[in-house]
Amino acid sequence: MSCVALPLIVGGISGFFTVDGVKGWYQTLVKPGFTPPNYLFGPVWTFLYALMGVAFFRIVEKPSGVGRTLAIRLFLVQLFFNFCWSLLFFSMHLITAALVDIVVLWGFIVWMIFQFRKLDAFAGYSQIPYLLWVSFATALTTAIWWLNG
Repeated sequence: MSCVALPLIVGGISGFFTVDGVKGWYQTLVKPGFTPPNYLFGPVWTFLYALMGVAFFRIVEKPSGVGRTLAIRLFLVQLFFNFCWSLLFFSMHLITAALVDIVVLWGFIVWMIFQFRKLDAFAGYSQIPYLLWVSFATALTTAIWWLNG
């Protein structure tokens, strides 16, 4: 089940870079009224990373082919942009760069969902909660960028 472990490990490392920023710099930012409480982020991301891993496992188990290769690459690329967002936002305090990153991430998630769905309906549709959460995170990042720019 290394497919499930991969996003959980990436999320854990990302969380390591996030903790100090949440406790310090993030507290100083002006945030919109729809900002959720900090305690919500950990459980939501853990669930989403686990769901990502299950979907990725289902794709990796498919027969080799161009579609499978593309799906695997899309998964890895979106996971990279997911990881980068935490570094850019919480560690480097680069809100504009984080906003660009999350918009690119959103596009790769959509593309990944469509590619996953071609190979395995569950794998594709199971990523919709992830897309919805990243859509919300994009709105939140945009609002923080606007309010603190």
